[in-house]
Amino acid sequence: MTIKVLIADDQTLIRESFRIVLNAQQDIEVVGEAVNGEEAVRMVSELAPAVALMDIRMPVLDGLAATRKIVAAEAGTKVLVLTTFDLDEYVYEALQSGASGFLLKDSSAHQLADAVRTVASGGALLAPTITMRLIEEFSRLGAPRPPRRARVSDLTERETQVLCLIAQGLSNAEIAAELVITEQTVKSHVSRLLVKLGLRDRTQAAVFAYESGLVVVGD
Repeated sequence: MTIKVLIADDQTLIRESFRIVLNAQQDIEVVGEAVNGEEAVRMVSELAPAVALMDIRMPVLDGLAATRKIVAAEAGTKVLVLTTFDLDEYVYEALQSGASGFLLKDSSAHQLADAVRTVASGGALLAPTITMRLIEEFSRLGAPRPPRRARVSDLTERETQVLCLIAQGLSNAEIAAELVITEQTVKSHVSRLLVKLGLRDRTQAAVFAYESGLVVVGD
């Protein structure tokens, strides 16, 4: 099954480079390119791509606002935010806007293709470096909000452990090794805790863990 992708970036070179790399993959097809957020929202509605590669800084409508509109439409398009990371202060806001993950603009062709496949399959990209940015943002904002116990209490002890490790940036394989369980068991725990908490993916789960106070900056 071919994964349809929309590229939204105001830099022609970035769009062209990503298009060439992605169209070279047998299972990925670039169906459109947008030069600003407003155009991206319109093209997502028209083309229904599985994944939208979204730059943050764009004219007319920025990537964060565009992401919120795309996610709110609930059409099934996943947003993968393009970032230079070290220059972007918007990681936390992008997560809250509904982005499924982040991709560095200087990523390799292999990393780009894998990122698209991961997000399209319902996964999320929350690398340790992104987790550190998230922690820094919570530190800057001050103490976490009081835990939403009504929701946290629905989790089993093991699901709570898995949630905390997700928030620390661990992959399923790393969580399995940490808890001495199988990777398939980890996947099952992740699926159940997402349903119980009403969250879309592990990226939202990481944000929830910090906001609820389950994971505290400095832990």
